[in-house]
Amino acid sequence: MTAALAARNLGHAYGDVVALHGLDLEVPPGRIGLVGANGAGKTTLIKILLGILDPTVGNVEVLGADPAQDLITVRSRIGYMPEGECLPKDQTAADFISYAAELAGVPPRESRQRASDILTLVGLHEERFRYLGDFSTGMKQRAMLAQAIVHDPEMVFLDEPTAGLDPAGREEMLELISRLGEFGINALVSSHVLPDIEQTCDWVVMLDGGQVLRNGPLTGLTETGVVEVEVVDGIELLAAELQRMGVEIEEHGELLTITSSPGDPFLAARDALATTGLALRRLGSRSTTLEDIFLGEGTFDE
Repeated sequence: MTAALAARNLGHAYGDVVALHGLDLEVPPGRIGLVGANGAGKTTLIKILLGILDPTVGNVEVLGADPAQDLITVRSRIGYMPEGECLPKDQTAADFISYAAELAGVPPRESRQRASDILTLVGLHEERFRYLGDFSTGMKQRAMLAQAIVHDPEMVFLDEPTAGLDPAGREEMLELISRLGEFGINALVSSHVLPDIEQTCDWVVMLDGGQVLRNGPLTGLTETGVVEVEVVDGIELLAAELQRMGVEIEEHGELLTITSSPGDPFLAARDALATTGLALRRLGSRSTTLEDIFLGEGTFDE
């Protein structure tokens, strides 16, 4: 399977300021989170992937193509939602999205219908004939997402897509991003708001100081291997039984954690519950957050 994104010894400098240094990446298709503090190199990486910037050293591939060598091919297969407002205030949403579709090669007659369909998808059907200058921040963000996907790209780059949104608008935008996979669109979501990535993505690339801190599936990064057990009553009996079985545990009030077990910790918890006859309230894996990981390994500062 062709990697969605790849980078080899990638570096970029703005004069004496090094933004990226020695990046090596291979990322599978799907919803990819690009996370890091402001200034970590996220936007620089996106601009190189888009072919807006040329790398100082190394190279990248987007869907198997190098934008430095085959820019037209790359641009025809991707969409881009930039950070910050960039919409023409004196155009209606329908006119602008239709124009964006034509720029991407959609025939003029088809572009109007495509614009209407996409504006409906992002929740702007009723507002499609309003001027973009009259839109709220949330509506503008939706319009920018619409122009990024109106030509049905294979992949879309979203740079801080929830910036400036209130809590309700943020949740609506994250829901739209989560739905992109239903339409066969891969997504690279760049954000310094780590909970947004946890909610929408299945793979994460962490940057810190222009270098790769972590690169892997989200579940693998956040799993701790620790199992938590909570019962209705009698936590002491459960603790004693697990210890008799050779299981290492920690007690936190009414919550018990299995930190080490001779076998499968879930099976150990099951057997201990069956032996003691206690009523189970909760059993599951403890997970950490992306912020915990970043704080432990990087210099994250939201």
